[in-house]
Order: sequence, then C-alpha cells, then structure tokens
Amino acid sequence: MDMNDALQAFAALSQPTRLDVFRLLVRAGKAGMSAGDISESLNVRQNTMSANLSILARAGLIRNEREGRSIRYFADMDGMRALLGFLMEDCCGGCPELCQPVLDELVCD
Repeated sequence: MDMNDALQAFAALSQPTRLDVFRLLVRAGKAGMSAGDISESLNVRQNTMSANLSILARAGLIRNEREGRSIRYFADMDGMRALLGFLMEDCCGGCPELCQPVLDELVCD
C-alpha cells in the first residue's frame, strides 16, 4: 500500500457511519451482510448507506458479491492488513518488543 491508498482508506474511515459499517462487517466475518441488513443495523437510509459502501469499496476496505438480486458486503481483510502494514512498516526501529503490545492487541482470543 502506498501513501495515497492509505490516505484514501483513512478518509473513508474518518466518517462515523463508514467507520461503523467497517467495524460491523469485521464482526460479521466470512458471512458478511446484505446492504439492507447493514442499513437496518445502523439505522441509516439505504441511499445514504449505498454511498458510504461505495466509498469504503473504492478505498479497498470492503468488497461485495452479488447474490441474485441483492449484494452482500464483507470486510476486505487484505485491505485492512495492507493498511495496518503501512502504519507499522517502520515500526520498532530494531526493537520488536516495542511493537509486541500492538500485535498482541490485534490477535483474536
């Protein structure tokens, strides 16, 4: 990930609804969620949600799959890993123990 991609991802996440969507999709995991279910869960109008989903998709943070007439959305874990990798690219300055608390926080229990 380069700086422009990272900036686009940060811009996408800097809006409260989009951050909520991303976190919701991370929690949904491999099952993902339909656009309607996302809108309903967050109490956001569908046309507003559609715009927010498009911004997150362009930023590489979510992906979608068509299921018949509906679209299911998923957190793009590769995009999230790339963003985290960008942030930590120069981490630690040769002292890995400095980064360990951050890495421990990222590990699922």
